[in-house]
Amino acid sequence: MSELALRIHGLRKAFPKVVAVAGVDLEVARGEVFGLLGPNGAGKTTTLEMIEGLTVPDAGEIEILGQSWKRDGQQIRARIGVQLQSTSLFNKITVREALDLYGTYYPKARSTAELLDLVQLNDKAEAYHITLSGGQQQRLALALALVNDPELVFLDEPTTGLDPQARRGLWDVVRRMKAEGRTVLLTTHYMDEAEALCDRLAIMDHGQVIASGTPASLIAQLAIPSVVELTFDGAAPDPAAFSARLGETVEHRSDLWEIPTRDPKGLLPRILEIAEAAGVPYQQIHIRRATLEDVFLHQTGRSLRD
Repeated sequence: MSELALRIHGLRKAFPKVVAVAGVDLEVARGEVFGLLGPNGAGKTTTLEMIEGLTVPDAGEIEILGQSWKRDGQQIRARIGVQLQSTSLFNKITVREALDLYGTYYPKARSTAELLDLVQLNDKAEAYHITLSGGQQQRLALALALVNDPELVFLDEPTTGLDPQARRGLWDVVRRMKAEGRTVLLTTHYMDEAEALCDRLAIMDHGQVIASGTPASLIAQLAIPSVVELTFDGAAPDPAAFSARLGETVEHRSDLWEIPTRDPKGLLPRILEIAEAAGVPYQQIHIRRATLEDVFLHQTGRSLRD
């Protein structure tokens, strides 16, 4: 049995006005949580749809659990679970009915009771789908993706639009899937989500993978362990003059300045002294560790959520 749950090579897809995916290579090991990170329009969803067999690629190879769509489509469908960005169900179908119905589509299905417990929807089993909150609907969508006891699960931006509590609830379900030995491939444009959940990840931009590795290794490659942030009440002023006096790079991000540094303790007194002398109208100043957002900013010059 192959140690890889997924291997794709040279994957490409173009539409009339845009090249959505421009030659992507990825390998995902069995049992890991792998993330595709990037802003809207980076090509994450198109890549995922080709891997899932929903979109035909223009070029490239896709191998899933040692099988290919051309030879083994029916077998692959029985072995994977897919949660799309939105799930359409009849308004007057209950949570239990939806899970029972989806279970009939597969030769092997997990019990509805087990799935309800996994996603913590026991108290909503008899509720109509339309009455569920956003977080509950996402948990139901996850349960539907797991109804056939899949070995490989695809989650396309599973927490977009959810409040912080609902997001953390979905994170717990993903961790339970990993603990069960499943492989999870998820797309997200949330840096904290990728750091919290992913064993490895690939950062996509303009249809290409621009960096890949573990979250820790990608941050370490940045060689900037800390960032000093100055926040402003409203738009941040041009930092050019301040940067020149400080002798350090000051990056302008909407309502804040960011100063990457390897020596925050040594730099902070100078920042305070120069800011006071120059009358810089900052509201707060704090030091944080470098994150995947910083990796992406340095790779592309724009935010993960741009």
